[in-house]
Amino acid sequence: MAHPHVSIVIPAYNEASRIDATLERVLVCVTTQGWDAEILVVDDGSTDETPKIVEQWMHRPDRSKGRLHLIQNPGNRGKGYSVRNGLLQAAGEIVMFTDADLSAPMEEAERLFAAIEDGADVAIGSRWLDRQRQTIQQPMYRQFFGRCFNWITRQVMNLPFHDTQCGFKAFRREAAQVIFRLQTIERWGFDPEILFIARKLGYVICEVPVTWGHDERSRLSYLKDGMKMLEEMAMVRRNSLAGRYDEAIAAITDTSTMVTPQVKRAAKTATPARPTSI
Repeated sequence: MAHPHVSIVIPAYNEASRIDATLERVLVCVTTQGWDAEILVVDDGSTDETPKIVEQWMHRPDRSKGRLHLIQNPGNRGKGYSVRNGLLQAAGEIVMFTDADLSAPMEEAERLFAAIEDGADVAIGSRWLDRQRQTIQQPMYRQFFGRCFNWITRQVMNLPFHDTQCGFKAFRREAAQVIFRLQTIERWGFDPEILFIARKLGYVICEVPVTWGHDERSRLSYLKDGMKMLEEMAMVRRNSLAGRYDEAIAAITDTSTMVTPQVKRAAKTATPARPTSI
């Protein structure tokens, strides 16, 4: 079976209240845009009806047409784990992930795809490159904490990007296969780490302004989760200074065999590919 051109990964945890609308919008977009695409929903140990709703969509051939697949984590492991699990199993030539709330409309993925086609290895959506593209702005306290976190990220991890946390990123499949095998952070702080790894590997990263609207149902706590992310950034920095990323990268002698082959999709628990130990 030929690989699809695009794989869209949607990490989901207890998203029963909005996953139905999300899948509707994504599938309509795929059809309208004429994308040769597959959609992988990665269920992160949901305790609600999320996986059941996805399976119902999978059995609607008039809508999903075999393009929709469910991957289930072994329990609740975190957003970073979910994204890695999905992208390492994705079959598309371009692989991307988007948040389940679709704060960045699915149609905006065309901007990421264009950056990849123009030579980028990684294209990251940005809420701050063009603030006029924000349709619904965050409350002031979220803007303040978000900008503070981004400033700290730039300083600690030497990342020159305006927005590391936007949940709307795309990769050449070969680049994703390497980057996400080196990822160690499994929860909210994974975004800066994968960008840090991509820069270490010399991949071309393009930051792309995207339309974006704040969703009040966001589960991210800037106090609790923000502190955890700072702790995780410090961990990445320590690992880097100890040479662990360099050792892991040096151990990758042949990336040509690293690309995951096309696999049969099924609505059952999937065993995730394990990253290189660093």
